[in-house]
Amino acid sequence: MDTVIVQLPEGEGQFEGASTDRPRLLHLGPGETAEFGRGGPGSPVEVALRDPGVSRHAGQITAAEDYWRLSNYSGHVTYVVENMEGAGEHIKVAPGRLGAPVPFEFSRVVLPSREGTASFKVFAPEHAYLDAGVGLRTGEPTQSPFALDQTAKYFLVLLALCEPRLRDPSSGAIPGVGEVLDRLRPLEGLEDLTRSAVNYHIEYLATVKLRLREDAEERPAGTSRKRAELVALALRFDLVREEHLALLRPSRAEGAEGTGPEHPGERPGERPGEGRADG
Repeated sequence: MDTVIVQLPEGEGQFEGASTDRPRLLHLGPGETAEFGRGGPGSPVEVALRDPGVSRHAGQITAAEDYWRLSNYSGHVTYVVENMEGAGEHIKVAPGRLGAPVPFEFSRVVLPSREGTASFKVFAPEHAYLDAGVGLRTGEPTQSPFALDQTAKYFLVLLALCEPRLRDPSSGAIPGVGEVLDRLRPLEGLEDLTRSAVNYHIEYLATVKLRLREDAEERPAGTSRKRAELVALALRFDLVREEHLALLRPSRAEGAEGTGPEHPGERPGERPGEGRADG
């Protein structure tokens, strides 16, 4: 079972940009390790950082059950692990520190380098939960088939995609990336959300969190079909529900509730004398 996914530096930006090429990913199961650094002739590393200021063997990551550990092989340089979902949250791994636990689901490992910084991303998407109603704590824990963090930005993206269907089950509307962006930007902490970031989260949901079928991912129709697949899967298994809509700001329709029209027969938001043109 893969519990940690490393996005190799050569693939950085492919999730977030317009390219349809998939990023290069390294999958690790519990206990498996991967070294990072510049590498060298006869001593390659799994995560290569092409910067002359990075040590040939700078460190190692080790996958655990639902987190990972970082070892810093440097004798004088501190590494930083950023929580990509947090507002500046990070941990420092001191020189020579071995096996520092990293609890973040979305992480960026940052090393100082000659060109500023070198970095790579690590995802730990698997979470274990105790079986409901089971008091015994022996045996392997149950692995959630869809481990979603309701405080994560990707969950808000999924919720915004599903919102029309949650509000009106008969609706067939699937919001586009621009509509999702407009819906989420008014939320606190998402003012700087970009189209590329929304595309990144959609890709992450499709490939890592909800694991769409490979044939669905490879269809040439692109993101529109992928968004439809995500909505169908999320609603089918109640991964997002009506009560989750409270995480979004009130829609215009909700904001208008309880505020009657100023003139009889007038719809909220219409000016006197204006009516909706039928057809």
